[in-house]
Amino acid sequence: MTPPVPPGASGSASGSASGGARAPRQLRPVEVKRLNREWRRLSEARLALLLDSVCQPFNVGSIVRSAAAFGAEQLWLCGGTAPLSHPGVGKTALGTQRLVQATTEPSPVAAAKAAAAAGLRVVAIELATGAVPLHEAPLDGDVCLALGNEDHGCSAALLAVADVVAYIPQPGRVGSLNVAVAAAVAMAETRRRAWTQVE
Repeated sequence: MTPPVPPGASGSASGSASGGARAPRQLRPVEVKRLNREWRRLSEARLALLLDSVCQPFNVGSIVRSAAAFGAEQLWLCGGTAPLSHPGVGKTALGTQRLVQATTEPSPVAAAKAAAAAGLRVVAIELATGAVPLHEAPLDGDVCLALGNEDHGCSAALLAVADVVAYIPQPGRVGSLNVAVAAAVAMAETRRRAWTQVE
């Protein structure tokens, strides 16, 4: 696959500060929209998210914004997940709530089953026994990424019905990632995997 290239790119990532190549500049809004539109054409696989009691509104808002950026089409809000109507969600989502279809479902198990019935592979992101590194997880095709509570992670019931459990390798001396960061990493890897498989 030949990836979309920003306007003015020469095809080479290297350049000399004293050479003849022009210095990079930030893209104009219309150029960003055009570039995103090209990537959107390459993103055929469906992507969805399931939030299992993600309680902090700022985390939910950040996840919603990332979900909109990566083209997620469905968001299941389960358990004690903060509602999109909460003012704190709006502060970090910055209006992107309108770009993602959200469904409130008290039971994460019911939401996972609904995702499976819709043809999505449910991949729970959790440090758990039997979990595979994210870069080895089966993220091809249509995927629903499931993320859990800030303190307790995904519930045992959700892990039991997930098709796959994957974790994000962390070589540093920190035990876990913020859930919004983990969601963004997982969405980026899911999209990257699909893009690298496009001929």
